[in-house]
This record gives sequence, C-alpha cells and structure tokens, in this order.
Amino acid sequence: MSVNDRERLKEILKERSILRGDFTLASGKKSDYYIDARLTTLDAEGVNLIGKILLEEIKKDSSITAVGGPTMGADPIVGSVLALSHEGNYPLPGFLVRKQEKGHGTGKLIEGNLKSGDVVAMFEDVVTTGGSVIKAINAVRDAGAEVGKLFVIVDREEGAKAKFEEMGVKFYSIFRISDLL
Repeated sequence: MSVNDRERLKEILKERSILRGDFTLASGKKSDYYIDARLTTLDAEGVNLIGKILLEEIKKDSSITAVGGPTMGADPIVGSVLALSHEGNYPLPGFLVRKQEKGHGTGKLIEGNLKSGDVVAMFEDVVTTGGSVIKAINAVRDAGAEVGKLFVIVDREEGAKAKFEEMGVKFYSIFRISDLL
C-alpha cells in the first residue's frame, strides 16, 4: 500500500463519509457523528483504493484462500478485492453472508464461493461493537471455514477489536475513528 493511497482514502472518507448530527447506531448507541462508509465504498476511486490496500494486506498471509463478509457493508469491498486479485494474478474466491437465510430458491445464508476448510479474510466497512460481524463470523465457522482475519475500513474504537481477538480473529483496520475526526 502506498502512503499516497492511504492518505487519499483518508481524504475521501473525511469528505464523503463522516456526517455530523444526532444518530442512533446499529448497536443502539447514540452518536453525534455517523460514518456512512458506503458513500466511499460506492465511489469508484474510494473502493479501488480500499481494494488495493486490503489486497496488499491479504497477500502477506498465504493461508487466506477466500474473502467475504456480511452483506451490505462488505459487498463493494469484496467486489473490489476480487477484481483486483484477478488483475494481479492472485485470484481469490469470494462470498457474502446474509443477515438471515433466503426464504426462497436455495435458502442459503452464505452466497458465493465459500468451502469447508477455507481460511478466510472477512471485510466490513465500519465496526462499533462488532455485533453484526460476529454473526457473520459464526455463520462462516458453522459452514466449516476458519476466519483468519477481519479487515475493516474504520474502527469506531468502542470495543469491537477486543471482542474479535477474544474470538481468535486477527483484526486489522485501515483507520481508527481517532484518525479521521
């Protein structure tokens, strides 16, 4: 990852994704700011930078055999990393974890290319307490795969990192909220 990529991503996040006001977070907590990372992950330059940064980190761990995460936050990140992995001759399969099993068709909870025995890197845009990601991690484990690392764009620094480490999941954030505010 070039320092310039990281710095440019930081600028984009600050410009687009940090909103001020009164917000209730998914955890139920109140906050005077909200990180709408989708405004960055659904921006062509933003998601490209995220993909480059994360793919470089993933390549440092040869045990990782697939990438994925909970829908909706991880969707564009997974797509970016998959496309860049193909271009870089380091192809990775991907998957997404639904909030609940689909009520029709195959009825799957996990969509895509996850196999039992895979060691995976999971992605999320923002974590506060980690609740929604923990559900996704458990679903991946129930499918017979191992979660080697969790990569997030922004850690709100409200305890999620410790929870993931207690679960045996290595945690990596591109930014902590203290880097952005």
